[in-house]
Amino acid sequence: MYFKDFLINKDPMKLKNNILISIGLLTGLLTFAQPDAQKDVEARFNTFGFDNIKQQHTVTNMPFNSKFSDFGAYEHNGNIYFASSRDEGVLVKHIDERTNEPFLDIYVTNKGSEETPVDHKSKLKGKVNTVFHEGSLAITKDGQTMYFCRNDFNNQILGADENLITHLKIYKATLKNDRWTNIEELPFNGTKFSNAHPALNEDETKLYFASDMKGSIGGSDIFYVDIHSDGTFGTPQNLGNLVNTKKDEGFPFISSEGTLFFASEGHEGFGLLDVFEAVSDTNNRIINVVNLGEPVNSNKDDFAYFLNNNGLTGYFASNREGGVGSDDIYAFNRIPQLAIEGTVTDVNTNEPIANTKVTLLDTDGKEITYVETNDDGYYKIIIDRDTDYVVATKKDAFEDHAASITSKNIERHVKSLTADFALNPVKKEAIPIAALYPIYFDFNKSVIRKDGTSELDRIVDLMVNKYPGMTIKIESHTDSRGSSAYNDKLSQARAVATYNYLISQGVDPARIVEYKGYGEQNLINNCDGTTRCTEDKHQLNRRTQFKVIQME
Repeated sequence: MYFKDFLINKDPMKLKNNILISIGLLTGLLTFAQPDAQKDVEARFNTFGFDNIKQQHTVTNMPFNSKFSDFGAYEHNGNIYFASSRDEGVLVKHIDERTNEPFLDIYVTNKGSEETPVDHKSKLKGKVNTVFHEGSLAITKDGQTMYFCRNDFNNQILGADENLITHLKIYKATLKNDRWTNIEELPFNGTKFSNAHPALNEDETKLYFASDMKGSIGGSDIFYVDIHSDGTFGTPQNLGNLVNTKKDEGFPFISSEGTLFFASEGHEGFGLLDVFEAVSDTNNRIINVVNLGEPVNSNKDDFAYFLNNNGLTGYFASNREGGVGSDDIYAFNRIPQLAIEGTVTDVNTNEPIANTKVTLLDTDGKEITYVETNDDGYYKIIIDRDTDYVVATKKDAFEDHAASITSKNIERHVKSLTADFALNPVKKEAIPIAALYPIYFDFNKSVIRKDGTSELDRIVDLMVNKYPGMTIKIESHTDSRGSSAYNDKLSQARAVATYNYLISQGVDPARIVEYKGYGEQNLINNCDGTTRCTEDKHQLNRRTQFKVIQME
């Protein structure tokens, strides 16, 4: 599980023996498997294929790493803060018997003096560190408040749930006279679940963290909580299943530009724990997650990503081969990520087209990745620099479109290229209005005549075989001989007979919207009883006509 349990057989403070302390979230020493939770999401928001990710970071093992676990580097005001299980230079060491390493404490060293050994004298001054584990942290811009995680340990009392498991909690400390004091537990902690890895957004109105509290999708998820102007906190909110999976996510970090970075075992990666970046649209809604690729990620555990405000330098931790200790801190220089983004609209109406598939291809036509536009017609795809691409769009009822895009000779500070698409609706082929001829009836009869069946059979063929979307209306009539009431009934009988014939030959009843008799109301000549007419002229009025209502 993500909050790995460590059994203490001999407590250095002579507290309870056999207390399970959940510290796996602190150390990042985790075991992971391949994902199976996000396939539905990734079908729509497809992540970059790893083979297509070029190196965007150059990394260096920090010289102050020890033979023990070092991780969670956080730079602030010229100092580098980090968690470490080293305890060099002290006579009495408190050892976690499961890892056989000292308990984690928070250390601080001056940036620029990385070559200087970091020992017990570099431990954070004040009351943050205890005899148990302290881990990752976040500091406010003014440098006066620190959020950090540690085991549930308050007033020299180690808390535990009913199963004697001690969980992780997030605390707040205040800087006074260069010492971190006034330790306060945050109100959304609990004794039956763990909260860890605090991270502040740019305006310090939200605190992000990892937790396995109720409402988690997986073992542990990324949550955030609002920080109100009076210093109180809102209700924790889960970031949802674009970020969180059925497995474990942790170590969130929010850059100065508002981008979320986090570690995950549930998204597709290089193996074990990988670092991911969340991609947002113009409304700051997360629409995708992207693996940072090598060399940040490896086939081991990679986590605790931190990016300085310059967007170019930072730190992460890894237990990859070639390190000094169990976990090491690595510094990196970052080539700023480049994206293609834009909107897809209707060329005639200028309205956005949602759910358009936008595909990124190489110059040989091989598909690299794709996304779908949101309700605003917006899309964004992460690309490599110094590369030629083709971007293609596909949407039902619109013509396909493609354009060549290059990221060559783009200055390093440029982070986005714009490629908007205005799509032409597909021109519908004009369907001719089928000619439907009337059929005729004998005097005072409603029986379909032989010449009538020939025309009706032709109508059946049109409706069943040629125009399957065609709908019609049946209108039947009489001549003027006989009473009006009798002629109304006779014309309705002729309409019913026509309807029944068409249905019997396979026409869907739903495609005949109406069949109605009109009696002698709609004579097509002057044979209304006031003049003498031949039988042929009366015959023209004894008819059933057809009106095409719809062809598609």
